[in-house]
Amino acid sequence: MNRKPYIAALALVALSGCGSPAGNGGPIAVRATDSECAVAKNTTAAGTITFEVANKGTKVTEFYLYAEGDRIMGEVENIGPGLTRKLNVEVSEGGKYTTACKPGMKGDGIRADFTVTGGAAKAVDGDAKLAEATRSYQRYVNSQSDALLAKTTEFVNAVKAGKVEDAKALFPIARTYWERIEPVAESFGDLDPKIDGREDVIEEGQEFTGYHRLEKDLWVDGLKPDSNSIADRLLADVKEIVERAKKVELTPLQLANGAKELLDEVATGKITGEEDRYSHTDLWDFRANVDGAQAAVASLRPVLVERDAKTLSTVEERFSALDKLLEKQRKGDGFKLYTELTEPEKKELAAAVDALGEPLSKVASVVASK
Repeated sequence: MNRKPYIAALALVALSGCGSPAGNGGPIAVRATDSECAVAKNTTAAGTITFEVANKGTKVTEFYLYAEGDRIMGEVENIGPGLTRKLNVEVSEGGKYTTACKPGMKGDGIRADFTVTGGAAKAVDGDAKLAEATRSYQRYVNSQSDALLAKTTEFVNAVKAGKVEDAKALFPIARTYWERIEPVAESFGDLDPKIDGREDVIEEGQEFTGYHRLEKDLWVDGLKPDSNSIADRLLADVKEIVERAKKVELTPLQLANGAKELLDEVATGKITGEEDRYSHTDLWDFRANVDGAQAAVASLRPVLVERDAKTLSTVEERFSALDKLLEKQRKGDGFKLYTELTEPEKKELAAAVDALGEPLSKVASVVASK
């Protein structure tokens, strides 16, 4: 969705207030305001690192840990004024990193150097179930990446052929595969805004391109002289994302936090109708985000059964409840337009998302607990 120029993250977002970090002497406090990002310490040992971010400002903020080249190791977003959120991230290699707070969820953020010392064994090295979980989810990412490329190619070809109705029909289908693996795709921060940036949230001076630019052309402005070149760039960027996604080495925490991030995508974009504002195909994206979150939890299921079966049961029950509500909004081979939903239906979906969010936020702490 790219709610901001951003994002992402192979999804290391742990919005949990429970559990404790594995090692490193407890959470690292971060005091975020509208003008500062005060990280309690700028050095820690490799392993599972937990940041506890308190927003003392007046703007909604987010917190990032970047590796070299602005590769996003982890982020926690939508931290409202007065709220505190945790970020659990596995960092097995020592080196130079960067912390950043983004008041208003815009720009490069308030940055500082952060050093990780030594090295640590990867969680998957000593736990066969965690290792299989990551392999299982990687297989899912690979399959969805292949479908993303195939359907985006069809979409681009329809745009370039001037087949507007065909392109409109393909738009939500192609985006389904993007939305299912969005945390992985978004971790490549240089490509994400080009592919999925919304006109009002891209960085100042950055060109409006990608899916949403073509969405506006198809539904609002009509195809333009540069629509074909925008389509070609979209396909080239998607090809690069697919190549990178298949090579990325995932951690169990990335699966857990990715599931929560996908639900946050629903809560802050899809359920509000902000994402696909021209086509109103938000429910396709909504369904795809939930699919991706379920796939991550399913990969981790053997671990969760062993460590916290109660939390797993609650998560699965609430996924089921949300699934039933979504299926009620089916229309033909797809879904109703967002504009066809009644206010009570929107509120019912939002309540189901909120109900799932609380237990789902615990999954990362469960994964990090051993």
